[in-house]
Amino acid sequence: MIDLTELSTEARNPETSRLDEMSPLEIAQAMNREDARAVAAVTEVLPQVAQAIAWTAAALGAGGRIIYMGAGTSGRLGVLDAAECPPTFGVSPNLVVGLIAGGEQAIRVAIEGAEDSPTLGEEDLKALGLTADDVVIGLAASGRTPYVVHGLRYARTQGCKTVAIACNRGSAIGAEAALAIEPVPGPEVLTGSTRLKAGTVQKLVLNMISTATMVGLGKVYGNLMVDVQQTNEKLVTRAQNIVMEATGASRDEAVRALAEAAGSVKVAVVMVLGQMGADAARTALASADGQVRRALDMTNRG
Repeated sequence: MIDLTELSTEARNPETSRLDEMSPLEIAQAMNREDARAVAAVTEVLPQVAQAIAWTAAALGAGGRIIYMGAGTSGRLGVLDAAECPPTFGVSPNLVVGLIAGGEQAIRVAIEGAEDSPTLGEEDLKALGLTADDVVIGLAASGRTPYVVHGLRYARTQGCKTVAIACNRGSAIGAEAALAIEPVPGPEVLTGSTRLKAGTVQKLVLNMISTATMVGLGKVYGNLMVDVQQTNEKLVTRAQNIVMEATGASRDEAVRALAEAAGSVKVAVVMVLGQMGADAARTALASADGQVRRALDMTNRG
């Protein structure tokens, strides 16, 4: 049996040993101090995060996928990041995939024994039709979850790039992956509750990977989401605002451009800035691999 007390994520935090005697404000202050340690921990692993981004951007550019896999909180964080990509960046739900031990039901309730399975991770990846073009990112705060360990091991046999994100150094999942990202935020405010700092650390890293990858794929112009999907009233307004911010157009002009662009913010931006019609804007974007700035530069040079 593994001695969990050897893991920093399971150690007792001396700063909160009297947590049950603290006032609400004192608890909030303590948690806020500890959260600062989470941010500092991520700072130490930015070169490794950048390497993961380079791999994921290359994989998606070549027709592959990003596949997150984890159990419990770690798995839920991967599922959340994957679920946010289609509305934010206009990508297919099949491009960034989140796997959680125990399946969709485990997003809401714990599935006993699923994370300890030595075969389930491999089975889930096989069910996705894993190919060598995919990047598999395993998430485990402890760094030892069997579901993730064996999933990463299988992914490597298939020729995939593999990344491990753990909150303990020298982790078992890090040993299985080609790249280990191991920020260590230290013991939790509530001993062993890795939904706290460890969860924050993992969320920060996932934010960086998915966002920077999509920037590289041309889903962003400046810092604007030019492939946002208008799936509700708020996002319809946001799309108009993005066109206005990017081009200086009035709201009426933005509404007209979006209508002509069949709702595509990216096409509308190129139309207005490049002073061209929707078809010409689509052609320019296609020639520039979907990159708005490159499409405009090519148009200006032409």
